[in-house]
Amino acid sequence: MDLSLAFAALTLVLWLGVAWEVPRGLRRLTRLATVDAPPRARWPRVSLVFAARNEERTVGAAVPTMLALDYPDLELIAVDDRSEDATRDILDALAARDPRLTVEHIPALRPGWLGKNQALHRGAQRATGRWILFTDADVHFAPDTLRRAIAHAEAQRLDHLAVLPELHGRGALLGICVSAFSLLFALFLRPWKIPAPRSPSHAGIGAFNLVRAATYRRLGGHAPLRLRPDDDVKLGKLMKSGGRSACVLGTGAVSVAWYAHVGELIRGLTKNLYAGVDYRAWMILGGVAAHGLFFFWPLAAVFATGGLERACYGGAAALMLLVAADHARCTGQRAWHGALLPVGLAVMDYILLRSMIVTHWQRGIVWRGTHYPLRELRQNRL
Repeated sequence: MDLSLAFAALTLVLWLGVAWEVPRGLRRLTRLATVDAPPRARWPRVSLVFAARNEERTVGAAVPTMLALDYPDLELIAVDDRSEDATRDILDALAARDPRLTVEHIPALRPGWLGKNQALHRGAQRATGRWILFTDADVHFAPDTLRRAIAHAEAQRLDHLAVLPELHGRGALLGICVSAFSLLFALFLRPWKIPAPRSPSHAGIGAFNLVRAATYRRLGGHAPLRLRPDDDVKLGKLMKSGGRSACVLGTGAVSVAWYAHVGELIRGLTKNLYAGVDYRAWMILGGVAAHGLFFFWPLAAVFATGGLERACYGGAAALMLLVAADHARCTGQRAWHGALLPVGLAVMDYILLRSMIVTHWQRGIVWRGTHYPLRELRQNRL
């Protein structure tokens, strides 16, 4: 067997493995909307904490869904992170109508902290619940979401529960990009492996990170994550290091319009994708090269090769597109968005490279109007 045919066979075997693991893994994940939450005499107190900076476009619609949660012992803590628009006024008006909502305004950034991380840490310090739910200012909840989440976390004796939300996007291209990101997230972090203590798999989700307050505080709260742009994912890693962690699907329970358009997606992910690999350029370059070899080349090779080699690549390409379409459908997205994976993946590779290049060009990241030096960011390893 020559080397080109051997590589074609290897590619087919790789995609057979992915097609075996990913759909089965996704179907092993619990769907939060189907979790049974039977009536009980007493529910543990939950503190819902979120940070908001210049969120006037979304906060007025999202927070009422938080207040509409049918959880019997709930407090909400909104932390206004130096907003310059109407966010402050919207939050204050909502708090005036519902005593469960408390708003704290942060006037200045503490040195050595990212603004959002500081805000979440401050909010958690005020929390009185046995559980703390960290979320974002643009997330929408079904009314029974929190009861189901607490019931599942306590039944499984968890310290951390992450929920993968439904991601909504306007326009086909944004949907295709979101679907590609979601698949890469699953392939990279393998959320179905998270409960296994010996597995390195971990994940945290900004839209829904539920933590046992005692474990979270014992591990230092957000202080170990103070300069992490990927604080949500790394919170999952932190919590797994000191307790039990799991991830469930939030389709029908938790949803978010992640970005308004593709340009916003590119700018938003530029600041944190490089952080996700701890600012290691070889991982970005290696990842993009692997995408070229195992995602893009099989599609091109169907037309550029022949015989058994073409058959191997054709099988690999078909499996790839089927896995992507199935993943999209299982996570509440459109299957045809997943089937157009190469388009979304091309955009994601551009963002990966842009994240690395821009971070080095700026010698750090600029987030919410503040420059954070790369040297300091690299020191905050977890």
